Amino acid sequence: MNSLLSFYLRRIVSDGNLLITDGDGETHRFGDGAGDPVHIHIKSRAAERAIAVNPALKFGESYMNGAVDMVEGTIYDALALIFSNAGNEASAQPWMRAIERMRLIWRRFVQHNTPRRARRNVQHHYDLSAELYDLFLDIDRQYSCAYFESPGDDLDQAQLAKKRHVAAKLNFDRPGLKTLDIGCGWGGLGLYLGRHLSADVTGITLSDEQHQLASRRAMKERLGDRVRFRIEDYRKTEGPFDRIVSVGMFEHVGRDYYDEFFQHADRLLDKNGVMLLHTIGRYDAPANTNAFISRYIFPGGYLPALSEIMEPVQRSGLILTDVEVLRLHYAKTLKAWRERFAGRRNEAKSLYDERFCRMWEFYLAASEAAFRWQDCVVFQLQFAKRVDALPITRTYMSDAEERLRQLDGSDPARTPALRECCEAAE
Repeated sequence: MNSLLSFYLRRIVSDGNLLITDGDGETHRFGDGAGDPVHIHIKSRAAERAIAVNPALKFGESYMNGAVDMVEGTIYDALALIFSNAGNEASAQPWMRAIERMRLIWRRFVQHNTPRRARRNVQHHYDLSAELYDLFLDIDRQYSCAYFESPGDDLDQAQLAKKRHVAAKLNFDRPGLKTLDIGCGWGGLGLYLGRHLSADVTGITLSDEQHQLASRRAMKERLGDRVRFRIEDYRKTEGPFDRIVSVGMFEHVGRDYYDEFFQHADRLLDKNGVMLLHTIGRYDAPANTNAFISRYIFPGGYLPALSEIMEPVQRSGLILTDVEVLRLHYAKTLKAWRERFAGRRNEAKSLYDERFCRMWEFYLAASEAAFRWQDCVVFQLQFAKRVDALPITRTYMSDAEERLRQLDGSDPARTPALRECCEAAE
């Protein structure tokens, strides 16, 4: 086995039972032997060298291209064993720090998300086949962190709870509030706000697929008079709005555009308005996006530390009024997606090919592991223009959630009707 790779694994993996069969057919054991074996086959010396020098990129790339296979266990089992041992020290070796410093310099170019590049980056991921997302998302096609109120909640229940949780924080204290949904996805949240809170919603996206389905859903539900969707860059949107919400979009803004994002949000928000930003972030210091995810899944994406968000907020005029950190909710969400995708893998393969399935498996597995053993969390940040724009205790949020629970019919018996509506819209 490559000596650098062997050194790295012996330094990182102290617990568990990891076996590596190398390009020469020899098998090496790492860890203390506890637990079920996780057995990886690295098929060539070239793959060993590549992984040794740049594991953050090349391990996933090698798995995707078939140069790495699993003999025992799954790719998630392999990543879970490595991440749980390494934690945030996975890139602590000097040569890996050097690679990350180079990526940090290059990041300014990669995340230069001009309107044209932002649209291209969004299309790269979100304009994949609609059938693909139906394989693993919930019935409302929510592609962001769910909110698990109870241990027994399934994905559909948890995604409904997420919409309820977000809506409660926006404090819809009267019908007809003009609401902007930045990065509206396939329309689920905007339709929820229009359906249950009589909000006047404008949803914007850069994805053709998302825009088309969201618009059809609004027509199917006969909500077109108060919920509409547009292909539009947030920088082109004109206000004012009483409420602004953005779920899972801020990760695509790009570090150099945070000032512009928050200053434009400040201009768009009415003087009595409220904004809710839901974004993946880091509880640790700023760091690069995972190299594999950045190259193959979310080009231009970045997960900010809270400090990186707050500096531009303080320059914008917006007032931070509430912070919540969702910790393991996204790990549970990704676990559900990963298991659903695995259960319908053959359908995904018929849509694309084996290489795509391996890429997607690695993406979902690595993302889940990052939320369990590295520094990834979800921030829900509430902003206002006035310090007295919201009640001074948080009880209004729980009261609103209870009212919405009565309105949205959270009983799972409701879900077949929603599924029928979504399928009809497609």
